[in-house]
Amino acid sequence: MQDHFKDKAQNWDSGDIRVSGAKKIAEAIEKRITLTQDMDILDFGVGTGLLGFEIAKKVKQVYGVDTSKTMLKKLEEKNTPELNIIPFNQDIIQEPLTQSFNGLVSSMTLHHVKDIEAFFETIFKNITKGGFLAIADLESEDGTFHSDNTGVHHFGFDINTLRKIVEKSGFKDVNIENINTISKPDHDFGVFLLTAKK
Repeated sequence: MQDHFKDKAQNWDSGDIRVSGAKKIAEAIEKRITLTQDMDILDFGVGTGLLGFEIAKKVKQVYGVDTSKTMLKKLEEKNTPELNIIPFNQDIIQEPLTQSFNGLVSSMTLHHVKDIEAFFETIFKNITKGGFLAIADLESEDGTFHSDNTGVHHFGFDINTLRKIVEKSGFKDVNIENINTISKPDHDFGVFLLTAKK
C-alpha cells in the first residue's frame, strides 16, 4: 500500500484552502443530513481529520480510514479523550471493513480511488439500512488541480456518470450539488457534495 502523502502530512493542516474547505464541506453535510449523538460514522480518506473532527462533535464516534500511515499519525496526535477518531490504516476495497456504520463522509478522496464501482459496491455493505453517504469531491477538471497527479485516478467527476454508478450499487435518493469553489491562480475548481441513502 503506497503512502502518496508521506511528505505532505507534516504541513497538511497549515493550508488554509484545505482547512476552510473541510469546514465548508462539514457545514454542507450538516445542512443536508441530520447528525445525531447515537451515530457511528466512517470518514473515508480521513487524512489528518480535518473533516472528521468537525463531524465528531455531532455524533457518537467517527472512525477514519486512510491508506496513508503518516496522515493517520498526524490525526492521532490531534486525538483527545473528549474528541477522537479511531483510525484504520487499510485499503477497504482490497480489505473491506467488517463493521457497520450509520453513514460515510468523505472529503476530496474519491478522485484517488481507481475503481469507483468497486468502492461503492464495497461500502454499500458497511452502511446500515437508512444510513447515508456524504461525499465531497471535484467536479470535472482538466488535470491542473494537483501540481503532481501521482495517485490521482480521476480529474474530477462527471456528475451524471457518478450518479449512475452510485445508484447501480444500490443507494437511492442520490443528490449532487455544487457547494464550494476553490480558486487557484489560473483556474476555479468546483466542489460538489454527493448525498445518498441506503
